[in-house]
Amino acid sequence: MQSFRTEIENPIVEKDIIELANKIEQFKEGQIDEEKFRSLRLARGVYGQRQQGVQMIRIKLPYGKVSSHQLRRIAEVSDEYSRGRLHITTRQDIQIHYVDLDRTPELWAELERDNVTLREACGNTVRNVTASETAGFDVDEPFDVSPYADALFKFFLRNPICQEMGRKFKVSFSSSDTDTGLSYIHDLGFIAKIENNIRGFKVMIGGGLGSQPRHADALYSFLPSDKIIPLMEGVLRVFDRHGERKSRSKARMKFLLKSIGLEAFKELIETEQKAIEQQTVPIDADNFPISKPVEIETPRVEITDPKTFESWKTTNLIPQKQNGYKAIGVKVLLGDFYTDKARLLADLVETYAAGELRLTLRQNIVIPFVKEALIPFFYTELKKLGFTELGYNKAVDITACPGTDTCNLGISSSTGIARELENVIKLEYPQYLNNEDLVIKISGCMNACGQHNMANIGFQGMSIKAKNNLVAPALQVLLGGGNSGDGKGRFADKVIKIPSKRGPEALRYILDDFEQNSEQDTFYEYYTVQGEKYFYDLLKNLSDSTNLSADEYIDWGSKQAYVKAIGIGECAGVVIDLIATLFLESDEKIMNARSDYESKAYNNAIYFAYSSMVNSAKALLLSKNHSTNTQASIINQFDEVFVSTNSISLGSTFSELIYQINTNAPTELFAKNYINTANEFLTTVKEFRKNDLDS
Repeated sequence: MQSFRTEIENPIVEKDIIELANKIEQFKEGQIDEEKFRSLRLARGVYGQRQQGVQMIRIKLPYGKVSSHQLRRIAEVSDEYSRGRLHITTRQDIQIHYVDLDRTPELWAELERDNVTLREACGNTVRNVTASETAGFDVDEPFDVSPYADALFKFFLRNPICQEMGRKFKVSFSSSDTDTGLSYIHDLGFIAKIENNIRGFKVMIGGGLGSQPRHADALYSFLPSDKIIPLMEGVLRVFDRHGERKSRSKARMKFLLKSIGLEAFKELIETEQKAIEQQTVPIDADNFPISKPVEIETPRVEITDPKTFESWKTTNLIPQKQNGYKAIGVKVLLGDFYTDKARLLADLVETYAAGELRLTLRQNIVIPFVKEALIPFFYTELKKLGFTELGYNKAVDITACPGTDTCNLGISSSTGIARELENVIKLEYPQYLNNEDLVIKISGCMNACGQHNMANIGFQGMSIKAKNNLVAPALQVLLGGGNSGDGKGRFADKVIKIPSKRGPEALRYILDDFEQNSEQDTFYEYYTVQGEKYFYDLLKNLSDSTNLSADEYIDWGSKQAYVKAIGIGECAGVVIDLIATLFLESDEKIMNARSDYESKAYNNAIYFAYSSMVNSAKALLLSKNHSTNTQASIINQFDEVFVSTNSISLGSTFSELIYQINTNAPTELFAKNYINTANEFLTTVKEFRKNDLDS
């Protein structure tokens, strides 16, 4: 690792990268449990891929903003370590695929040269903080949400309270009441508001998609901006302690909130505030660095296709609140583009715009701060790159996850059917090229990375049994979802399941019926009037799987007969002593606590000590074959199994010992005493384990 160690200026980042390299080596030597290594790897943006022996790397780009020099750096990394293809996700990240695990530390080091991180892009952490792609130039925004999204990202990056939660945690910011950040599907969603000349946010909590979508609750109608970080810290602490950990399918925040209710959750957050060091965290939005458009002479160009140019302007230009400027929406089919175009695009916006791009929730690119006089020039340059396809954020702009192309969990192809549906709209329904009221989304499985269950028309990858027990690729058709604004939305109904190859015909049925029979302006309104049963009857004949053709046993984009398969996972290859691994981690947490104590980061030090005690208690419970569900249940069980039976003497209950974190302010003295308590507890349980093994 010496080759990149000295090139990283930030010692915290350098330590992170070296730790990843060391953990990879320890894992291969059988010193680290597979699950523990997976947790560490994912929290550093390294994700197992469907294809054996290679990794997907997720690059974290807060609120989708990427500068020209950062995009060039990402392109260089993709060429060196991958295959030159970049994939934009529905969370404004960039993913690259087919990366060798051993090379991930040096890849990360290369990215950090331009302040691009992998840290917490995956795993049970706070994922990328997303925001409206028009933040900062949105004509409807009361203020720019970018500084607030950036502040949250920085505050919780590497924060010990959110490194090993039961599941991932997603946060969004919306610029205005149109809620383009989709607050209602997030664990925490913030919608910009101003009250009495004070900047703040409507706060939505507990939303999510997946197999059981849940609409977020309104936690606060208005929360001043200096309260959003303390609020989120309290929410994360409560989720970390009480969130499910045994059953992965129940481990999201939405299930905890559903279980205990909004008011009880509010009380837990308020109680937790006692342990939070900063009760207010002002965010200096006025001094936040903003993009500055260049001053340059307008090149003269000739538009050779004026009719197409005029159509492009109607579908791909975005108004800006800054006079004299427009933003350009670039439609990126399935979010995939290549490094040669990425470099040219980076050069173009650096020379003629403001040197930045925005990645969108619909897997596209926005170029802000383009002078109106430069629009013809940009059109001609983007056309050379193949970036002038009509229909940015319109009906033809279909969102799809990678599905069975690379994802372990994909059931049937999402990218293949997306291409077919886009062709159907472009060729047969050109009137929808400028329609932004029809949203179509596709996911390869129930996990909803393509956000299918919040679309007007959604498709979910499935399989279907046909005659002779053969299996064919299928699609669940979902209808009627949509975003109503200001934190309100509706999830789509599961209407019917059909063979995948009939997806284009299903779309034709739906659009033809809407065209011929609707008296409403939008499909969302039309579906509300007609309802699920109407559309079930409309599509019913497409669901018959008793007489499938040979072609219907082959998925989109494939030439082989369909086989339902989940990708091959990784294997440690050796048996690991999980108890010893947990004790090792407890030691590391205490070391981290002491390091933060020396740096006067008492809040972090205390939480590392708390995590060490939970980890140590979990290790001993597992040694006695007791299942562990939540952190709170670990604490209660430890008292029941060891303290109340006098097997271990602590001088108090374990609950009283560990829950000092809730009753003491994070002072220097408390941090010192609490770290010592955690160290003494670890010594006690280690000794108990040793005696138990010796007896």
